[in-house]
Amino acid sequence: MAQREGGTVTSSYLHAPGFIAGDRPKIVTSRFEYADSYKIDRFIATGGYQGLRSALSRPAQTVHDDVRSATVLGRGGAGFPAGVKWGLTPQEVWPRYLVVNGDESEPGTYKDRLLMERDPHQLIEGCLIACYAAGLSQCFLYIRGEMAVAQERVAEALNEAYEAGYVGKNILGTNFSVDIVLHWGAGAYVVGEETALIESLEGNRGMPRLKPPFFPAANGLYGQPTIVNNVETLANLPWLMTNGVDAYTAIGTKTSPGTRMVAVSGHVVRPGVYEIVNGTTTFRDLIYGEEFCGGIRNNNALKAFVPGGGSAPWFTSDQLDLPFEGSQVGAAGSMLGSGAIMVMDETTDIPAAALTLTRFYAHESCGKCTPCREGGTWLERILSRIVDGKGTDADLAQLIEVGESICPGDFPHASNEALGLTAVPFPYKMTTICFVGPSAYVPVHSALTLFRSEFEARITKRTMIKVTAVGVSS
Repeated sequence: MAQREGGTVTSSYLHAPGFIAGDRPKIVTSRFEYADSYKIDRFIATGGYQGLRSALSRPAQTVHDDVRSATVLGRGGAGFPAGVKWGLTPQEVWPRYLVVNGDESEPGTYKDRLLMERDPHQLIEGCLIACYAAGLSQCFLYIRGEMAVAQERVAEALNEAYEAGYVGKNILGTNFSVDIVLHWGAGAYVVGEETALIESLEGNRGMPRLKPPFFPAANGLYGQPTIVNNVETLANLPWLMTNGVDAYTAIGTKTSPGTRMVAVSGHVVRPGVYEIVNGTTTFRDLIYGEEFCGGIRNNNALKAFVPGGGSAPWFTSDQLDLPFEGSQVGAAGSMLGSGAIMVMDETTDIPAAALTLTRFYAHESCGKCTPCREGGTWLERILSRIVDGKGTDADLAQLIEVGESICPGDFPHASNEALGLTAVPFPYKMTTICFVGPSAYVPVHSALTLFRSEFEARITKRTMIKVTAVGVSS
């Protein structure tokens, strides 16, 4: 429950955004401390739409070059630089569209929802800057179906922005005009994949498209060049335009400048969303730092953590000192992904935890790819049998066989000769169009590789019960 204190809000569950101790920079969460942060009056009073004014005062190509020079990385999962992505559209084809991915369906991820609920005008301003810089004629803002508050806040903010002349025709007295269309999704995980999201926007069932030929930058929404950007990615642009490239790149590292929002859930003292410095903050800082999560609950030991959303390979305490740097986390065998860290302490039932994630991805398969549609379901069935104490030794090998039908070559992590698991570079190969299928296998592979003894214990227990039932003593 949040309490109002002299025009600001404190919260018992959102510890970092807007309430950060010390002088750590806040690029996208600076207004979260205000109770009326989602209103246009508060937004303008705290510097809102100044970044747009700055952008419109300069040539569009200059603004584009600034975003490219600042290395604004995508915050949706892939980490691809926004400025580079904008340059992939064919410049002589018109119209060109911006699609904002506000679906945020990855397990453990809830940063974009907060950005849309608490500072929707910042997102709108970012959309306008992107459209101007990349020469995009219209913006489509796609919000996940379950995010009712986010939908309402963004709709209200759009109405305010249109009325004030920030969206629509001849924005701020210039010849720049753009409309923003709000679209509500129906809650399918797969539309977090950009081509499936475009299919949904067109009124079709959300299923990923084959690439090539359907690279959105060349052939996207309605067959036109389309840029798909994440909510947090766009929310960075107003600050960048107001403060400049040098100020932005002074934060973080050369390859990962700025800040990023991370959502921490699980067995920590203070779960929540935190805006951290990119490239320098480590997992240890985040999980154990007093200004962040404050350690593991009940002083328990850390068992494992998922560093980048439910589809990321798991880490253990050996990787705690890795920084939030995509290349270093990738080299260690996982990914930063959507910025969601799920922490598991020593009391965690690992096979059951793996089943929870695998069941989610199996359920969310759109059915287009046979390895995902069939393989995810079988992974769930076999894993359920093991968790229920009814598994056999053959089930462990069967899990790997089914998983390899989705992701040939296995996943990273230390090798396990008994199961035939070998370490390979990340990202992994896959037989599916998108990552939903591999995501069902990720928790299975991580759990088996790191905690195989827990699976064997379930199988041993079942075998002993069976022998006793027929009257044979050991």
